[in-house]
Amino acid sequence: MLRLLLLLPLLGAAGALPAPLRRHRRAALPVGPYLTRYLSQQIDHFGFDENRTFQQRYLLADQHWKKDNGPILFYTGNEGDIEWFCNNTGFMWDVAEELNAMLVFAEHRYYGESLPFGNESFSDSKHLNYLTSEQALADFAVLVEYLKTTIAGAQHSPVIAIGGSYGGMLAAWFRMKYPHVVVGALAASAPIWQFADLVPCGTFFNIVTNDFKKSGKGCSESIWNSWNAINHLSSTDAGLQWLSNTFHLCSPLKTLQDAAVLKNWLSETWVNLAMVNYPYKADFLQPLPAWPIQAVNLYYNYTGEALCLDVSQTATKSLGEMGWYYQACTEIVMPLCTDGVHDMFEPQKWDFDALSEECYRMWGVRPRLSWILSMYGGKNISSHSNIIFSNGVLDPWSAGGVTQNISNSLVAVVIPDGAHHLDLRSRNPLDPKSVQQARAMEICLMKE
Repeated sequence: MLRLLLLLPLLGAAGALPAPLRRHRRAALPVGPYLTRYLSQQIDHFGFDENRTFQQRYLLADQHWKKDNGPILFYTGNEGDIEWFCNNTGFMWDVAEELNAMLVFAEHRYYGESLPFGNESFSDSKHLNYLTSEQALADFAVLVEYLKTTIAGAQHSPVIAIGGSYGGMLAAWFRMKYPHVVVGALAASAPIWQFADLVPCGTFFNIVTNDFKKSGKGCSESIWNSWNAINHLSSTDAGLQWLSNTFHLCSPLKTLQDAAVLKNWLSETWVNLAMVNYPYKADFLQPLPAWPIQAVNLYYNYTGEALCLDVSQTATKSLGEMGWYYQACTEIVMPLCTDGVHDMFEPQKWDFDALSEECYRMWGVRPRLSWILSMYGGKNISSHSNIIFSNGVLDPWSAGGVTQNISNSLVAVVIPDGAHHLDLRSRNPLDPKSVQQARAMEICLMKE
């Protein structure tokens, strides 16, 4: 959420999914010591014909936990390696001592080491059939019950689900579907309403554009003008060569299709910069300085180590792109669009039919546009309780987030200076006052 992060993928031309991205891994130092453990989980929780199991990885830290009444803060794992999310969720480590809490980071099935069919997990749609949010939530519920029955003094420990981006969506849905397992949830940057027609499909890119407008005079206008410039240059071999040299590309552009890939790469880069527009140096999607919305070369080569730029690379390898693309082709169908008027991107309509065809070509499956609404209620969630929805105004995913209180216990925390789940990151002297206040409110609500 990301993606994280949630990192949720952008749609390519005509609403189709982009080609899978090759990403490099950047290790992060652990925020604190933890134990790595595994639990045998059913591959299918909802049927009885498939009896096989797999090993779900989870991380546990109990050095600050107070037995018998100390809470369990349970991170609902995202679309990636759980160690990466653990190391980028410093908020939980910061509050563990204050809350006398045990920390648990649960890996999402089909990501990291938690592969139901090992190396065959992504071989075809039959093996991928058990990659759903519902199955993942069931894994989490089984894991919580296992911890409570096997750890002395944990039987009556209240459990609070915490997650960011897709993990934030899962945290909210976990509380909704398993209220007897978790007493509440902190859902950070969770776009639970970015489905069907619940929110306008263009708001996401409007927010990205506004972030760039705030960064400097003429910034968003320059990006808007760049698309026509690239189109013009890519009409000749000399222009393609000039683009390749100017962007220091590892693979020279040779065709119009290559130029389209370049534009998609740039578009996703601008979105990623908006998501990680943090007020200090960070190594989340890429190593970046404070307030990084400045330049494409900065995003991919802030360290100065890159000899060239690879248009197939946009973020860390710790995010599981293949699994996420499958989820986006089945139940996580998020309409996104641009108009080139209210945003700085080329016009692109939301085209569900094109997405469906691309998904069928890639996986042999077709997405179900409204299933998430049937499963989790869409905007009809007022009967639920004890969920904190936090969103940063700088984060494009806030477009599909809950940004107003729904009830006394479905609370929205809005962070004016916050990017993608900034509140879940470690405390930093450069944190804006708004995120400090947000964390204080979240801690207060969790204590209640």
